[in-house]
Amino acid sequence: MSLIIDAEVIEHEQVGPDFYRLKLLAPEILKNAVPGQFVHVRVSQSLEPLLRRPISIHNVNREKGQLMLLYQVVGRGTAVLTRAKPGQSLNLLGPLGRGFTLPAESQKVVVVAGGIGVAPLIYLLQELALNSISAAVYLGARSKEYLLAVKEISSLGFTPFLATDDGSEGYHGPVTSMLEKDLAKQPVDIVYSCGPFPMLKSLAKILMNYNIPFEVSLEERMGCGVGACLSCACKIKSAGEAGYVYRHVCVDGPVFSGQEVAWDEA
Repeated sequence: MSLIIDAEVIEHEQVGPDFYRLKLLAPEILKNAVPGQFVHVRVSQSLEPLLRRPISIHNVNREKGQLMLLYQVVGRGTAVLTRAKPGQSLNLLGPLGRGFTLPAESQKVVVVAGGIGVAPLIYLLQELALNSISAAVYLGARSKEYLLAVKEISSLGFTPFLATDDGSEGYHGPVTSMLEKDLAKQPVDIVYSCGPFPMLKSLAKILMNYNIPFEVSLEERMGCGVGACLSCACKIKSAGEAGYVYRHVCVDGPVFSGQEVAWDEA
């Protein structure tokens, strides 16, 4: 069940170039939240900007009733959000969307994040750690300044394998290339991922070659967040003439089975 609440800002800090981490008091939303879901944030008390901004639930503290959001400044709305101060309230609608399906304890799990795509995967890793499920974590970015949440991943007991496009940290090249080399050495039961669409498309090609199930969180631009507009439509495979149908990332996702996304039609 989704709720609309006023959540107190507990902490708000810049954690990288154009990246901010926002901690909010929102115990009501946490009661029903699962990894992969998001909240829709009203960034201003005025009508400018009019639309809320969808931001993944990044991290949670259920004992304190706190949730954390990790976001990138990409436009006017998120620029306004950076001005939020501790003590003030932000109006939230959530939790929204379909989250990840947690694996069985015995499964061999891989998590792949690209850039700000790491945001919803930290909450997933929290749940994996809570259920004593191990995972290999692959984290990629354009350069070391854009590698996010490395310490958070380590603090949860996972060792991230790092990759950067410019070679400034870790493996020099796409994170998917690093993963592909390792897949040839060890079996994997399921992969979870979030990141830019080209990265996900490349990952999908690799994983389908290996016949490995995977779930992806898509980052399509959203408007209403509740399925009333068409701004976040994505193509999902179907048996019809076109070979695909449109689904809404906000209500049918943002998490989809990787096998059901029509990657070649996007």
